[in-house]
Amino acid sequence: MDRRSFLKNSALGGTAAAATTLAAPAYAQGNRTLTMVTTWGRGLAGVHDAAQRAADTITAMSDGSLTIDLKAAGELVGAFEVFDAVTAGQADMYHGADYYFVGQHPAYAFFTSVPFGMSPQELMNWYYNGEGHDLHSELGEIFGLKSFLAGNTGPQAGGWFSKEITGPEDFQGLKFRMPGLGGQALGKMGASIQNLPGAEVYQALASGAIDGTEWIGPWADEKAGFQEITKFYYTAGMHEPGAGLSLATNLDVFNELSPAHQKIIEIAAGESHQWNLAQFMNNNGAALERLQAGGVKVLEFPDSVWDAMGVAATETMDQYAGDDLYDKVRASYNTSMAASSSWISKSEGAYRTQRDRVMGG
Repeated sequence: MDRRSFLKNSALGGTAAAATTLAAPAYAQGNRTLTMVTTWGRGLAGVHDAAQRAADTITAMSDGSLTIDLKAAGELVGAFEVFDAVTAGQADMYHGADYYFVGQHPAYAFFTSVPFGMSPQELMNWYYNGEGHDLHSELGEIFGLKSFLAGNTGPQAGGWFSKEITGPEDFQGLKFRMPGLGGQALGKMGASIQNLPGAEVYQALASGAIDGTEWIGPWADEKAGFQEITKFYYTAGMHEPGAGLSLATNLDVFNELSPAHQKIIEIAAGESHQWNLAQFMNNNGAALERLQAGGVKVLEFPDSVWDAMGVAATETMDQYAGDDLYDKVRASYNTSMAASSSWISKSEGAYRTQRDRVMGG
């Protein structure tokens, strides 16, 4: 029997018996330290900050009765090993981008970003005031996790390239770093996609192991130093228009915690999400100006590339259709995005257009 069936059958078959034998949950008493592993190299701008913010906030809100010991990528397990480490109980929680784990289940992509997906505001609407969080929990339970959003990079840049991109044909054979379903879409356009942890990207680009990379946006990209290697920078991309980061705790560990400690983790994760989004958005504008002053050529993809990306994105998203949970999450995500986008475009979108016109941008 696979784990999904086991969990489902256990939940349905064991509930009544449990109700008759347990008067109340048994919570661990006293101070406790939880080990957090992350997909981020220590000090990576923004993303490691979000993990540290969540860890420090949990410790502070609990007056030290729940302490988080943060391990950056490679300090306990590798960046892409954190999911398995937490599900196996080797670590207590992870902080990372859930689209790294589409191999475990493709629906995880929606809780980071999917090509031509949600903006940060649209993601928050779905997650905090729609079905998003409940679906994240439903997905996590399959693997023994309790998950929350705990960071957001804002809209991500299209990336750094060794040459200008003039049409879709320029992606043929291009060795490019891009995770998630966005990377799979570029693969359908002929690119050779590399899925590298953030801490390894600079060296891969500098050595020529890859021809280009996306990372996050001007501030984090400047901190990573990609402008030292190439000067062709595309500031808009289809792959991550509002990438959420996640904090996931081993479900058995989470259930052992007191309700107060459980709520502290939830609130700390949500606060980290908001704080991190503001951090990225507050720093990107000035960083872009510095990059341009240093000789970086800021570009936009031509319409022919966007059109090809749209076709490839649809093919990528459709290839997972037929999995019940994937279809359920996708339908909820798309319904919420359409509803949010309709109002945002008519209100904030129209206002921004007029503000730029009247006030000179």
